[in-house]
Amino acid sequence: MPSEPVILAFDTSAAHCAAALLQGDHIVTSKVEAMTRGQAERLMPLLEEGLAEAGRTWSDLSAIGVGIGPGNFTGIRISVSAARGLALGLGVPAVGVSGFEALSADFQDRIPAIRAPREQVYISTPETGPTLQTLESAESLGPLAFNDDADQQVRAIARIAAHRWRTVTEPPAPLYIRSADAAPSRDVPPALLDE
Repeated sequence: MPSEPVILAFDTSAAHCAAALLQGDHIVTSKVEAMTRGQAERLMPLLEEGLAEAGRTWSDLSAIGVGIGPGNFTGIRISVSAARGLALGLGVPAVGVSGFEALSADFQDRIPAIRAPREQVYISTPETGPTLQTLESAESLGPLAFNDDADQQVRAIARIAAHRWRTVTEPPAPLYIRSADAAPSRDVPPALLDE
């Protein structure tokens, strides 16, 4: 195992699949692929490609960093479940990092804002915590900081995870701010027959 901590970070909370590998204070490699679907199939190969490119293996990892949202429900579930599974299998901690935290690392003087459907944004302020608001309402609170650069986002996740991995005690959990667009089926389930 390398003498400096090696952190593998990834995020699929928006229309991308992004990964970064940090060793010590240096981002060794990062990869971003824009995609609206298919993150579940692409994430693990992307992570393996990043490790191979850096000359590292799974056993070199000190910790996992993962974007926990807010964002796309399915995308968040994909990355959080992958992080939890990898952490368990590798015996390393997994650190959840919200999109707000990643934004705050680069835009400390503005309100972190993440684009949401229907001209809305997710924002987080000390007064309200994470909320979903119309863009107009959010802009009335002060200057907003958007980060549409997935590479910058995943690099921030890696750096934040590098500062927290030794003290994390809980596995990462999704940060959902709004309810799911999909509703449970109203169909009556079939009757089960006793054999």
